[in-house]
Amino acid sequence: MSNLTVALAILGGLVLAGVVAHGAWAARKANPRRPAPEPREPVMVGTNEAGRPPPEPPPPTFAGKSTKRAVARIDALIDAIAMLDLDAPIGGANLLAHLPHTRRAGSKPLLVEGLNADSGEWEAPEAGQHYSQVQAGVQLANRSGALNEIEYSEFVQAVQPFSDAIGAMPDFPDMLEVVARARELDSFATQCDAQLAVHLHARKSAWSVSYIQQHAGRHGFVPGAVPGKLVLPSTEPGAPAVLTLGFDALAALDDNPNQAAVRDVTLSFDVPQTDARAEPFAAWQASAQALSLGMDAAIVDDKGQPLSPQGFAAIGSELGNLYGVLEARDLAAGSAAARRLFS
Repeated sequence: MSNLTVALAILGGLVLAGVVAHGAWAARKANPRRPAPEPREPVMVGTNEAGRPPPEPPPPTFAGKSTKRAVARIDALIDAIAMLDLDAPIGGANLLAHLPHTRRAGSKPLLVEGLNADSGEWEAPEAGQHYSQVQAGVQLANRSGALNEIEYSEFVQAVQPFSDAIGAMPDFPDMLEVVARARELDSFATQCDAQLAVHLHARKSAWSVSYIQQHAGRHGFVPGAVPGKLVLPSTEPGAPAVLTLGFDALAALDDNPNQAAVRDVTLSFDVPQTDARAEPFAAWQASAQALSLGMDAAIVDDKGQPLSPQGFAAIGSELGNLYGVLEARDLAAGSAAARRLFS
């Protein structure tokens, strides 16, 4: 075989190897990134008297603070209230037996409370207690809009039979005044409702769902109540999550979480729902930056424009102004009334 023939054969082999290598590289690039194995500390496996390895330890449990959500309370700031005058104190069991058949008037929550004859505190009726007064309230506004005339009529129609059943005389506020208050409160809430969000967009390879979960988990995020949601829980029992990390729900439902490709996730927090003392803005900015580094992602706004540290600073300044407006109205972010109003 001539030297030329040998050289051509070697060159052909190199070209073929290059094509195969490029194809493998392209295939790896097209596949979504998968989570890296988490490092484990070396352990010594002992044995019991029978020579078998010891049983696996039980999964960890999280004891301590209860996650029970606080019961909503009637608040003159955001509710229209009807007083139900009683001739004599009434037992909690009697109240519970005759409560209105519905807990809503249209899209607005309807609440009933009694004035505990012993403690002197307003509370949701409980069996074994006695109440000297009773009141019913309907929420004036929420994210569905202001209470309207039809919803107020539904409130009256629900409370009147309840009042008759317990032998009380209801005193309903004037409908036109209530509706006017509702519209004013709704107008205020509309101007102050804010949910801050940024997008983390994959710079190169897409991410698998498992990859997203692994990186988010390193920063305290846990699975949310619905597919495609990870949340940073609040330390306050029963409070909404501080942050939410959302992505395509269909990808989250894929049978193989290592194959579903995701290129964009949204990191957000609900301003009126989140107590400012939890420092959600700082957590939001820090989480965005940490996740962008770990996942090789660009931080962009809804229009796809990069969000710089200066951009975060400008948002933080506006957020401080909003907190002040809410506090001046006695609706501080994260308060019980604010969480009800902005729901």
